[in-house]
Amino acid sequence: MARRERPLSPHLQVYRPQITSMLSIVHRMTGVALTAGILVLTYWLSSATYGAEAFATAQVVMGSWIGQVVLWGLVFALFYHLSNGIRHMLWDTGRYLDMSSVRSTGYIMVAAAVILTVATIAAGYGMLRG
Repeated sequence: MARRERPLSPHLQVYRPQITSMLSIVHRMTGVALTAGILVLTYWLSSATYGAEAFATAQVVMGSWIGQVVLWGLVFALFYHLSNGIRHMLWDTGRYLDMSSVRSTGYIMVAAAVILTVATIAAGYGMLRG
């Protein structure tokens, strides 16, 4: 009998992306982003301990458009990860486990992350403007 070369298990080429798989992948990515965000926060806080010049440099970096995009991304990652964690805690109670609820809570979770991110950024800019 001839042996066929085939994958050991189904892979991404076999399945279409679904909301559940995409939300899971993004959840893992936001976890990694939050780990990198800790390094950014550590850089900013430790620059303050090295004096005014080091802190001013960190402020320029964080205040640049790239720094702002990174900070906005980290804020979104925080709220996405938090919202999905709350969703998983609801699942741990045995609720919302049917497929229609899984999909709807996924959309609600993404909407909550976006709304909280926009609200946080708007509040931050509101405080800066006085």
